[in-house]
Amino acid sequence: MFGRSTDWLLGIAGGVLLALMIHYNSLLAKYTTPTFASWVAHGLGAVVAVLLVMLAASRLFRRTRAGQEPERVKAPLWFYLGGIPGAFTVILAAITVNGSLSLSGTIALMLVGQIVFGLVSDHFGLFNTPKRRLVAMDAVVALCVLTGSALIIFGGA
Repeated sequence: MFGRSTDWLLGIAGGVLLALMIHYNSLLAKYTTPTFASWVAHGLGAVVAVLLVMLAASRLFRRTRAGQEPERVKAPLWFYLGGIPGAFTVILAAITVNGSLSLSGTIALMLVGQIVFGLVSDHFGLFNTPKRRLVAMDAVVALCVLTGSALIIFGGA
């Protein structure tokens, strides 16, 4: 289970997790409001993040006791604004799932958004990634996902 098969399994697991999170968040938004559902989702995410930081800190503490000095990396301040578009994504997802688009249309739109954001990030080297020139295959991939999303949304799936 190494190499490319792990990538596929992680990708499938991430997609399943995304679908489940959107479903339960939208169910909560149906009975409350999309904004409240977003607060609950981000509150649970904050709890999980704190637990992960505590786990990482305990491992880091063990390394410093063993004599290894950890490498410290300081993130730019604008990295911390990532939660703002995330909150809007959760709110919009809750609105669209409970609207006429349903879950499949919502996930299709999210895929398109992720691909476009990924292409922009690659082109400009955002998040300290190496800058990369966009090639024709990038446009073909984006067009295929966009076409598939349009079929899902307008085809009534």
